[in-house]
Amino acid sequence: MAKTTIYITADNIISPLGFTSQDNVEKISRGQTGVKCHSDKAIYPSPVWVSKISDKLLNDAVRQLSNWRNYTKLEQLFLLSISKASQQVALNVSSKDTLIIIASTKGNINLLENPETMDFPKNRVQLGTMAGQIQAYFKNPNTPLVVCNACISGVLALDVAKRLLAKNKFKNIIVTGGDLVTEFTVSGFQSFKAMSDAPCKPYDKNRVGINLGEGVGTMILSTTPPNNKETHITIEGSASSNDANHISGPSRTGEGLFLAIKKALKAAKIKPSGIDYLSMHGTATPYNDEMECKALGLADLLSIPMNSFKGYIGHTLGAAGLIESIIAIHSLKNNTLYPSFGFEELGVTLPINVITKISEKELHRCLKTASGFGGCNAAVIFEKQTETSI
Repeated sequence: MAKTTIYITADNIISPLGFTSQDNVEKISRGQTGVKCHSDKAIYPSPVWVSKISDKLLNDAVRQLSNWRNYTKLEQLFLLSISKASQQVALNVSSKDTLIIIASTKGNINLLENPETMDFPKNRVQLGTMAGQIQAYFKNPNTPLVVCNACISGVLALDVAKRLLAKNKFKNIIVTGGDLVTEFTVSGFQSFKAMSDAPCKPYDKNRVGINLGEGVGTMILSTTPPNNKETHITIEGSASSNDANHISGPSRTGEGLFLAIKKALKAAKIKPSGIDYLSMHGTATPYNDEMECKALGLADLLSIPMNSFKGYIGHTLGAAGLIESIIAIHSLKNNTLYPSFGFEELGVTLPINVITKISEKELHRCLKTASGFGGCNAAVIFEKQTETSI
């Protein structure tokens, strides 16, 4: 049976750095970060370093949506991002050949925090109900899929979409992921003492924890190549695993993430030496970053240039895998490596090749990884296809 090629035909990022993928990539190229100290008692009693979307900018942007007041903040972000991505390729979102997959860890969790001020029914906090609102807005005839598996949700959603497209279940799949910075999420990570009191520093000797972030990332996957584009990005391999180690702590050996990487490489039929760039999870917590370096050691990938985007946009939970994948894809297209924001001195036990300055390099393949609570891990391999390589 001939292999089905899965193309990425459009993408969009909405984050504190901007409301398009281009805005985000340009600001990252200039070394800008959306992580700031916020004194907002609705999020946490004391100041916290997070990456939060401007309410004013969002309120201005959502007015292009019909009946925008009928949707929660997160639903508005999903609707905006899907609209922006689908407009790039004139995709008919209401087609029976198109499916919507939504990745999120907590969805409308903010509805539980101040229910007396919310004008939405209680069941909107359920991920399935939220997904139904998005489906109804676009009049899509297919029941949307929800992927909720901690911080690998975004990458895992890409894996699910790839498998469905390979089986010719649909012609196009919109994969979108999003989460908010809320009192619930901040309090949870504070209880782990995992929050940084300054911009985070993935893989650095002086890292102390994460910065949470909010945003939405959307990618459109298709079995049909995009029109009028000399460069195409395809998904060549993807996989997931679980190290079954602990409810919140990753395996100290890195073997779970290694297994996901190994399976993704096998699916793509390439060797570790065929990877040009690594976009890692990089939360800046002591255990996660050390686990990742060990996984790269097991996978024979220590010498490959790698970075984490958490210092620019924070940890966006269910959106992280998608937002960071989109930035990585633009790295491939632009042949540009972006530094890992905040990194100064190596703080893990193996010599990983952390990118420290922006540079140009011929890039063909990128490996993106994600890891999360419950020991879950995921990996996906993107490849750049030019007219000469197709």
